[in-house]
Amino acid sequence: MSSLESFFPSLGFLGAGNMAGALLRGTAGRGLLSPERVWACDVIADKLQALQQELKIQVTGEPASLVRQARSIVLAVKPQDLLAVLDAIRGAVTPDHLIVSIIAGKAIATLAEHLPALTRIVRVMPNTPALIGLGAAGVAAGPHATARDLEATLELFRAVGIATQVEERDLDAVTALSGSGPAYVYRFMEILVEAGVALGLKPEVAAPLALQTVLGAAQMARESPESLSELRRRVTSPGGTTAAALAKFEELGLAEVLKAGLAAARDRSIELAKQSGY
Repeated sequence: MSSLESFFPSLGFLGAGNMAGALLRGTAGRGLLSPERVWACDVIADKLQALQQELKIQVTGEPASLVRQARSIVLAVKPQDLLAVLDAIRGAVTPDHLIVSIIAGKAIATLAEHLPALTRIVRVMPNTPALIGLGAAGVAAGPHATARDLEATLELFRAVGIATQVEERDLDAVTALSGSGPAYVYRFMEILVEAGVALGLKPEVAAPLALQTVLGAAQMARESPESLSELRRRVTSPGGTTAAALAKFEELGLAEVLKAGLAAARDRSIELAKQSGY
């Protein structure tokens, strides 16, 4: 038995979209969970059939049936479908169940209102690089979740990247930083390519150079014991080309722009949560 199976003797996914698929491939697909103990439920039958053929997992079209088969449930449905799904499974949820929600903008308190009293709930904000095993997730435990529930959820998301414990109030900041963060990096890479082209490079030259530069820098930062500031200093010779670029970034307020963007994302996350019944 794998260490993950000690936490999840049975695991079900309500919703089988991209993030659920990433978790399924990162667990059952890698042999960390036995496929016969893993269930998925979705309204799209073809999607379920494809996952069953690929991963040999168990599937069902009925949410309550899935809950009766699995003792840990990952809620991965669309936000607009959540309340209907919770109402459908409420009668099947027992004190033995752990509910893990990856649904953006839906607070633990909102989930608890539609589930039996004292239900153990953990809320997670993952991001899309989980699709390639390089995700980053913030994990917040509800008031009735146990230390083992939290540990189990952290291990589940570490199967597709990194995961760290936060308070639920911090999930809006996590959304702004890592949840939305991949889009910021993509935009930065777009600008690098555009700037390279403006300097005379062909797009087919600028694009791979930009992507490899970001990939290489990120990997170096991940593997190096040095801080980001120290790594930056090592590339920046006094009076050199890098120093000239960084000085221009500071002059134009790059740091302030990025910080303001993250604050706007955080504020919008709070606003959307309130609109959806936070």
